Amino acid sequence: MPDAIKFKDMPYERPNAQEAIEAIEAFTQRLRDADSYEEARAVFLEKEQLEKHLDTLSNLASIRHSIDTRDEFYDAEMDFWNEFGPELQEPTQRWTFALLESPFRSDFEAEFGNVLFLNAEISARAFSPEIVGEMQEENKLSVEYAKLIASAQIPFEGGTYTLSQLSPFKTDADDARRLAAWKAEGTWYKEHQADLDRIYDRMVHLRDAMGKKLGHANYIPLGYDRMERNCYGQADVERFRKAVVDYLVPVCETIYRAQAERIGVSYPMSYADAALMFRSGNPRPQGTPDDILAAGRKFYDELSPETSTYFRSMLDRELLDVLSTEGKEGGGYCTALLDYGMPFIFANFNGTQHDVEVITHEAGHGFEAYLNISRVPVSYVWASMEASEVHSMSMEFFAWPWVEDFFGPDARKYLYSHLAGAVTFIPYGTMVDHFQHLVYEKPEMTPAERHACWKELTGIYMPWLRLDGDIPFYGEGEAWQRQSHIYEVPFYYIDYCLAQTVALEFWAMMQDDQKNAWEHYMAYTKQGGSRTFTDLLAHAGLVSPFDEACLREACEKAAQWLEDYDLTGIK
Repeated sequence: MPDAIKFKDMPYERPNAQEAIEAIEAFTQRLRDADSYEEARAVFLEKEQLEKHLDTLSNLASIRHSIDTRDEFYDAEMDFWNEFGPELQEPTQRWTFALLESPFRSDFEAEFGNVLFLNAEISARAFSPEIVGEMQEENKLSVEYAKLIASAQIPFEGGTYTLSQLSPFKTDADDARRLAAWKAEGTWYKEHQADLDRIYDRMVHLRDAMGKKLGHANYIPLGYDRMERNCYGQADVERFRKAVVDYLVPVCETIYRAQAERIGVSYPMSYADAALMFRSGNPRPQGTPDDILAAGRKFYDELSPETSTYFRSMLDRELLDVLSTEGKEGGGYCTALLDYGMPFIFANFNGTQHDVEVITHEAGHGFEAYLNISRVPVSYVWASMEASEVHSMSMEFFAWPWVEDFFGPDARKYLYSHLAGAVTFIPYGTMVDHFQHLVYEKPEMTPAERHACWKELTGIYMPWLRLDGDIPFYGEGEAWQRQSHIYEVPFYYIDYCLAQTVALEFWAMMQDDQKNAWEHYMAYTKQGGSRTFTDLLAHAGLVSPFDEACLREACEKAAQWLEDYDLTGIK
């Protein structure tokens, strides 16, 4: 098979489920029977190859389904993987127990590090055969939610748009047009509210049942285990949330008050007005999608030799699917095709500054995977979730010296709005996390009570927003239903906030010395997932976001930069 095979030519074939399960069972027995570390290590490496192959097939099916959710073949394949994935967990758990109990554990740790076993212990307690049925139903509901969002066809100004395609209108400089776009989007969500409420309500009760079957009072401890939280817990997150409210929310209020004055609207603002950074309009990338990709190639060519080789390989092998098309799943992500030694980037370009952030953010994830694609064990290819988001969010800032290539005359607008957006995102992301904790603490809440909960939290974390009846979907506390992570990957959101805090630390470092900042970034990124989040930071000379000073100092510096930034000539 040629090394440079393109994505479209990568073959897919559904694996034989029974054969895969039997293979894992055989590996487990051989590991238990091993008389030496050499024997145990050989079995371990064979199991790694099977894991890589199954992961590749699963991702091929998932990517192709994401690209066109109407494709009947890959729709059926997703049904297969949603059934097979949970079935695979029981034999995999037996393998995990065999590894944990191996007399050669110290030898494995000496060669591969202790994170392998730390995560194995978490994995072992996050699964029981008792919860397979709930996991399978949970998977089906996640697919139902994704397909519902992808199916949106929203009438607007005589045309019909997907949610992603409608986005540019939601930041239009014309007040009436912008508000109409927000109302059109909100109307679609209201029309589908019964399904959105039903899907999530069922998910919450399924997850609560899983947590209780595993001996917990609710889903939260299991949720943390499923997110592989291996160096911090709920108390750490609660302290971070408090620091956000104490230090960051007041900074963000200052930013939004200045915005309201700049665009000539009252404060607090409506959702539609808060979306407009400048009266003349938000920054837009210049040129076509191909132009944006070409600017991305120039950026990575000039950033470092490693990034140049990486991004050119991505383009040559057609490992980016970024256009917004009918039937395509919403959002964006980066994953890996391990058999081919490359990442894959999925996105929905829509003509907004988000398009550039995809080329930097998702490609930041991809660069980390590219540097670590040959790591053993395969679980070390990726860092943990919050650690991985540092790669992507920081890469957005490393693109600043090349911003004119992406934005042309809107470059100055972009620099201001990008930093302001990074700072003001953290309260929103923290609110998403707080909301989920409250939901799973009280799974008996009705849909209406969940909406009321979100509305109350908005007043705490985002007091710059006016919650009135102007746009009912938003004003009635239902905006959380747009956030796919809440449905599909519970508790995967504080990761972005922790990572954004570290990214702001990188940004502050770049203001003094770009070369030094890049050296720290490479030192951080080259570790892959071989250490826990806090250890990765320490080994790269970075401060943990759980250190209150990290958030406070980075945000103070950003706030000062924004206050001093010369917006002369920008309306």
